[in-house]
Amino acid sequence: MRTILGRTDHVVVVGAGLAGLACALHLLGAGRAVTVLEQSGYPGGRAGQRELGGYRMDAGATVLTMPELADEAFAAVGASLADELELLELDPAYRAHFADGSTIEMHTDGAAMEDEVRRVAGARDAEGYRRLRAWLGELFRVQRDRFIGANFDSPLDLLRPELVRLAALGGFGRLGPAIGRFLHDDRLRRLFSFQALYAGLPPSRALAAYGVIPYMDTVAGVYYPRGGVRRLAEAMAGVARRAGASVRLGIGAAWLERTASRVSAVRASSGERIPCDAVVLTPELPTAYRLLGVRSRRPLPVRWSPSAVVLRAVTTRGWPALDHHTIFFGRNWDRTFHEITRAGALMTDPSLLVSMPTRTDPALTGDGRQLLSVLAPCPNTDVAAIDWARVGPAYAEELAGVLDSRGLPGFTASIEASELITPADWAAQGLAAGTPFSAAHTFAQTGPFRPGNLVSGVDNAVLAGCGTTPGVGIPPVLISGKLAAARITGQPGSP
Repeated sequence: MRTILGRTDHVVVVGAGLAGLACALHLLGAGRAVTVLEQSGYPGGRAGQRELGGYRMDAGATVLTMPELADEAFAAVGASLADELELLELDPAYRAHFADGSTIEMHTDGAAMEDEVRRVAGARDAEGYRRLRAWLGELFRVQRDRFIGANFDSPLDLLRPELVRLAALGGFGRLGPAIGRFLHDDRLRRLFSFQALYAGLPPSRALAAYGVIPYMDTVAGVYYPRGGVRRLAEAMAGVARRAGASVRLGIGAAWLERTASRVSAVRASSGERIPCDAVVLTPELPTAYRLLGVRSRRPLPVRWSPSAVVLRAVTTRGWPALDHHTIFFGRNWDRTFHEITRAGALMTDPSLLVSMPTRTDPALTGDGRQLLSVLAPCPNTDVAAIDWARVGPAYAEELAGVLDSRGLPGFTASIEASELITPADWAAQGLAAGTPFSAAHTFAQTGPFRPGNLVSGVDNAVLAGCGTTPGVGIPPVLISGKLAAARITGQPGSP
């Protein structure tokens, strides 16, 4: 594994998202002095917080998977996740409503989910589910250390026994058809493959290796940190401070001083000059490259994932149809993916993810009001030039109307405060192609082919976050922080 050469005593980490905070904790555990700069007033990045109607809401995900990765970061400095947060396991992990009026609950307990599959689809799919669960677990075990949790210096790093095993498992086929080998009911196929959208691809085109995402969602367990996912970022920042880091909120990186091929200091937005021996950059790739004054040397431009419209709302009531996480599937599933990834159109038959963390944690409001987030996948700004200033408000009304008709009667009338986030807003925050899901996980952007965390032409800069290895989602960005730290310390993180 290639590492940063020369002194690395003091490292500046730009960005206090989960990747930056994980990196900081691993660096602190290895004896480095660390300064973390975060331009917003709170830690967490895309997993941070927003205020709406006088209440604090998670800005991004409202659940946590693979919490052992966060615990590993805490453990680097002698702390533990259990001492910092109370985790509540969600059961069901989520509930899905379908256009035919049926409902399926997703349980991560194997026996409970087998019973649910038998209830909705019969004995044949219940047996298929048992085999699917075993296959997903084996996919994860094969990839965990040598693919997902590894730094790559070359595609040749793939040439090891695990690659043969992954191929034998069908990991280089397509996820949708692979799920179809185990399950015959179309609703169940959707439940175990829709997660490919997080990787930026429809299930019919995503690598079957990305079955590790439904593994995390449907097997490993889904958790909620009491107080919100933002509490994880707050706890990580607090532990980092106690371990000696300087975590500075409301101060970003304006530019970097270079001496030959090394970054010698970070110039903060406050005007302060912060000398450093190495720098870790966690912003989106174009921003990181701009700060470094380099261009990507990839032969092909980065392909970005689809985006999302998010409607956050405070409502005066709840609905029995809603769980902590609820998916409302439209009827025309395949057409939906074509519209958002190829045609550059809004969904004509929306499939929506609704998160209501107050179902699990009523103390978030304490007065009976509910906090909701409605996520509608949509094209990114590279695929479609939609005038969101004009279209956005009307689309928000349309989404509310869809929910009114799909089991949430009175949804529109119950909204007391709301906020709409569109691809134009994501772009204004510096997210490439107006998507919060970063670079898509195509084959050419996976593993050693994903934009690397070392930067050609700069000897002491490392990247972390969802744009680099291993990818998008809370577990991958926590891993990316560890991998970035390993590039500096030389400690584990190589294939």
